[in-house]
This record gives sequence, C-alpha cells and structure tokens, in this order.
Amino acid sequence: MKWGFFLNLVAEEPVFTSAVLKRRGISTQKVRLQLVRWVEAGRLVQLRRGVYMLAEPYRRREPHPFLLANKLKKASYVSLQSALAYHGLIPESVPVVMSVTTGRPERLSTKAGGFVFKHVKKTMFQGFRAVEVARSQSAFVALPEKALLDLVYLTPKGDTEIYLKELRVENLDRLNRPLLLAMARSSGSPKLIRAARRFLRLTGGEGHETP
Repeated sequence: MKWGFFLNLVAEEPVFTSAVLKRRGISTQKVRLQLVRWVEAGRLVQLRRGVYMLAEPYRRREPHPFLLANKLKKASYVSLQSALAYHGLIPESVPVVMSVTTGRPERLSTKAGGFVFKHVKKTMFQGFRAVEVARSQSAFVALPEKALLDLVYLTPKGDTEIYLKELRVENLDRLNRPLLLAMARSSGSPKLIRAARRFLRLTGGEGHETP
C-alpha cells in the first residue's frame, strides 16, 4: 500500500485501530509489515498493538485523551477522578486518564500520555454515555454520579465519612442527588448505598443511614 493512499484513508481519524483497514476491505495481514515500517520511519505513532495515530507532521486533529482511553481498551469508559474533573466536581489535576473496564486492570504509558484502567464487574458497567469531548470526537464518559460511585467502589474504606469529606467535591449543583442514590441502590452494593446516604447527609442533601 502506498503512503499517500493510506494517508487519505485515515487523515480524518485522530486515532485509529487496524480494524479501520478491515472495514475498508483491506487485509491487515498484508499491511502489517508496512505499518511497522511507517512507525519506524516516524510517520505513525503506535500507542499499543493495533492502535495508532498519525505522527505530528501528518496529523490534522489532535486526539482527545478520553478518546484515546476508549480506543486503548475495549469495554471501558472514562470515570473516577478524570470524569469528576471533567464534570467540574473536583479540580482538574489528574495526571493520567482514569477509566474502568470489565477487562483486566492495566496501566499504560504511551507517547500520548498515561492511562489507568480499573476492573469492575459487569453489573457495574453502566452509568456512562457518549460525550462530545472535542470537535467531532466522542468518548464514553461516566455520569458525574457514577464516577463518584465508581471511585467509592474501588477505594478501600471509600464509604467512610472521613474519605467522603476528603474528596472535597465542589459545584454540587451539577450532581443529581436522587440519581446518585438511585444508582447506589440499583447496584445492590451495601457499600455504595451507605456511601451515597452519607455523602448526601454531609453535603446537606437527603440521605438517612440505616442502623
């Protein structure tokens, strides 16, 4: 495959997988060696096996970190501190993109930044939606309520009053309190139900702890 032809195929893709070639009717086996050569020549950046972006001289659009996270790990969505910061509930000082996945947990360091994936069981894989994070770029991001619950779920003693106070969640008007409690209840997790009730009580909302 000629570089010019390939460039026209992926020029508008901020990040792409080898599957995009298959969708265009191109056998990835035939171009695998060529992809390796283009990476070595500095024309492509390989983020992980099968995931690429064009090198800077050829890149028309910078990929958003959340889009990269989605592409780097199937069955994942951005959550935890990254989603909370995105929704304006905590200060934006998250050095890596935090996601949850039903796959194995993983920490990746790439030329496009750092990414952390935390494992959750399949019943917890909900409460997210596609969000336009940049022009013509969409990524799966947790709702603010789900991001908070994911963080509690994955943090030892995350349901304690001390931990919930330390979160220092701001802009509480952006949080749907009834939805937070409903999501906690639907999870069937006593830990999340306790955490939601305590959080609502601490922030002046409804929420009464059961004995």
